[in-house]
Amino acid sequence: MSCKLDRGTTHRILACLVRERLVCQRSNDRRYVPGPLLFELGLSLPAFAAFQAACSAPLDRVAKRLGGMSLLCLRSGSEFVCAASVGATPMKALTIDVGTRRPLIVAVGGVSILIALPREEARTIIAQNMKYVARFGAARIRSLERVIRQSETRGFGISQSDIVRGVSAFGMAIRDARGWPFASISVVGLAENFPTSRVPEVIGTLEEEARWIARQAARIFSTGG
Repeated sequence: MSCKLDRGTTHRILACLVRERLVCQRSNDRRYVPGPLLFELGLSLPAFAAFQAACSAPLDRVAKRLGGMSLLCLRSGSEFVCAASVGATPMKALTIDVGTRRPLIVAVGGVSILIALPREEARTIIAQNMKYVARFGAARIRSLERVIRQSETRGFGISQSDIVRGVSAFGMAIRDARGWPFASISVVGLAENFPTSRVPEVIGTLEEEARWIARQAARIFSTGG
């Protein structure tokens, strides 16, 4: 998203961030990426690393039982961040790497969190996200609106060739001890491997693992960190 800064100001800010090691510039393509200080700061939050590690088992179970790629996404304001994944997507272009950050509405994992939020808050986020998505055209907007409507009706994230033709995705919100949706678990795979008859199995599996992850989160974060 544009910050509406002129080129000179942008470079001065980047230079400062590089000096502080918050950002570094890759030598192969000169692109700016997160710097080592961010990793060092993250070491002071061991509970988050423990939570990420604890989620590998349920993601592995989902990927093996259902097929496709399973993902853990964390809410970050009006966006989601991929925190862990297991398996592979049917198309390389669909790959969501750990650390990927995107608007909530563009993937089922984000939509799962979105529909679990209070309605007014969800509407505000949808409006914000749509401004970003508008650059991709009207067809893209219509497909995402369809996914949101279907997900709201079903009570879980669902896309059956809506976002990407030939690809199905399902997601379930993960709630903290207060009942607040802070994350989601989802699975993505070829539509032919997820016929309508499998939806109850898919959702049952995701619900079970979402509850398991919620219990682990409550245990891990109860001690702080």
